[in-house]
Amino acid sequence: MQTTITTLQKKKNQEKITAITAYDALFGKIFDGEVDFILVGDSLSQSFGGNRDTLAIGIDEMIYHTKAVCNGVQKSLVVGDMSFGSYQNEKQAIFNAVRFYKETQAGAIKLEGGANRAHIIKAIVNEGIAVMGHIGLMPQFARSEGGYKIKGKDEVSSTRLKEEALMLQESGAFAIVLEGIKHEVATEITKMLKIPTIGIGSGVNCDGQILVWSDAFGFFNDFQPKFVRRYLQGAQLLKDAIKEYVNDVKTMNFPSLDESY
Repeated sequence: MQTTITTLQKKKNQEKITAITAYDALFGKIFDGEVDFILVGDSLSQSFGGNRDTLAIGIDEMIYHTKAVCNGVQKSLVVGDMSFGSYQNEKQAIFNAVRFYKETQAGAIKLEGGANRAHIIKAIVNEGIAVMGHIGLMPQFARSEGGYKIKGKDEVSSTRLKEEALMLQESGAFAIVLEGIKHEVATEITKMLKIPTIGIGSGVNCDGQILVWSDAFGFFNDFQPKFVRRYLQGAQLLKDAIKEYVNDVKTMNFPSLDESY
C-alpha cells in the first residue's frame, strides 16, 4: 500500500515515522517500502555534487533528481526539497512548487523557514500542493549564520521555535522537520502540534526520524555529525569490492568462460 500524506499524519502518537534521503531511481527503488517517506533533499549538493553547502543546487536539478527517484518508487511517499532561492516570494514559490507536481510524481515539497515563510507555505497549500516545513538548524541559512548552529539553547530561542512551529501548522504544513534543536525543546514542540514532527539531531521524542543515506550507510566520510549513526561501512565495502574486481581483471580471473559469449 502506498504511503500518503494522510498515512503519515495518522501515525502521530501511534507509530514512529521513518525516512531517508535518495537522489536517483536506483536507491529510491532500494529504499522503497522500507521507509515511510523518501526525501529528495538538497543535501545532494554536498553528498552527490561535492559542494561545501546546499546553496549551489538549483530548482532544475532538484526536479531532475526528484523525477528520477519517483521512477524507482511505488510505495513510499516522495518529498522534494525546494532549493535555495526558489521560494523567495509567493509568486516564485507557487511557480516552482507547481513545477514539482507537474514534472514529477512527488507527493509533497519541503521548504525551510519559520515565521518568514508561513505566508508562502499557506499560498502553496492553497494551490493544492502539500508542504512539509523545516525549522531549527536550516542548512540554507548556514552561510548567513556563520555555520551550523544548534537551536533552542535558551528561553528566547525555544519560545521562538514553538511559535514558528504553530505558525507553520496554522499555514497548512502537513508535517515539520525539526533539525538541530535541543531535544527538550523538540519534545515540547512535538507534544503541542497536531501534525507530525520529523527529527534530525533533535532527539528521540519527535514523531519520526530522517537521515541522509550516505551518512547513515558510511559512504560520506569527510565528517560525521553527532546525530548520525552509521549502520554500514559502505565506502570501505565498496573499495574492497572494486579492488577484488581490478585484481580479477589483471589476473585474467574475470571473465570466466561461463561469463563470456
